[in-house]
Amino acid sequence: MPAVRLRLVTPPLDRAARQGRFGHGEPCPGHEGLRGPDMGRWAGRTLDEVAAEDPDALRQWLTDPSYAPPGGGESVAALIARTGAHLAGLAPGTYRARVEQAVVRAAVVYALDLPTAAFWRLDVRPETVTALTGRSGRWNLLVGQPDGPEGADPGDASGPDPATRSGPN
Repeated sequence: MPAVRLRLVTPPLDRAARQGRFGHGEPCPGHEGLRGPDMGRWAGRTLDEVAAEDPDALRQWLTDPSYAPPGGGESVAALIARTGAHLAGLAPGTYRARVEQAVVRAAVVYALDLPTAAFWRLDVRPETVTALTGRSGRWNLLVGQPDGPEGADPGDASGPDPATRSGPN
């Protein structure tokens, strides 16, 4: 069965991100399901600002994956579900998408069928690539890949040795 090859590229931190501000759900052209999370009224504010104003809501958001930030924000569980639905709908082929770090975490949680709480345990650096290959229900994660040329194929001969994988390919 033909596979999907998806390279998720995180951009350099912009000024707002360097200041620790929540994003505004940045679009991902050509991949609406991979847009950044909607942070509702918290968008554009720092974690410290939100903690000072509404510590209970922030605590709930950090501990309950189904809790959505006030003002129409998106829960972590909803972000993972939306990202997963997008991955599941990709036709076989090679894709490259520039996405926010939270979207990479959501994609990895979905692809590897990790518990939702794992979202908070994944650190994604700016200006890096996370590569997923496979198909719905059978994804592989390629880690430690530097961002190469636009056309680089994460499933080339330098990829993981099939003998080290468990289960059928």
